[in-house]
Amino acid sequence: MNRAPRLSAVGSIRVTDVGYASTVLIGDAVDFAPVSLALAVQREIPRYYGSEGRFEDYPLFVAPIPLPAAGQPVRMSVKQSRPEICVEGVRIDAVSSSSMVQVGSNRSVRAESRVKHIRQLLRARNDS
Repeated sequence: MNRAPRLSAVGSIRVTDVGYASTVLIGDAVDFAPVSLALAVQREIPRYYGSEGRFEDYPLFVAPIPLPAAGQPVRMSVKQSRPEICVEGVRIDAVSSSSMVQVGSNRSVRAESRVKHIRQLLRARNDS
């Protein structure tokens, strides 16, 4: 479906924090494919050595992501009452974990974020 291009006019954008495979893009792009992998370890006694954990040790990080079948027909009707999108201002606190804020157009986005949360607690002592 070919549509006429639209102009995006934004008076101001304020983004406080951008991290972990994320971006703020003003303008057009073709493809966007960020990947963020994280082991989030929380310990009752917060002692970390910096070399713990390998992504390969967890199936979550190596399993293929299921994708929808290609070529599924999509019926869509679009009515553009104006050739431009006008926004006075945008305020964003944070963009994180393979995400994007964009003013513009993009052909495809394939973002991936995989996080393994691990809680390591001390064994309960038997006080009897």
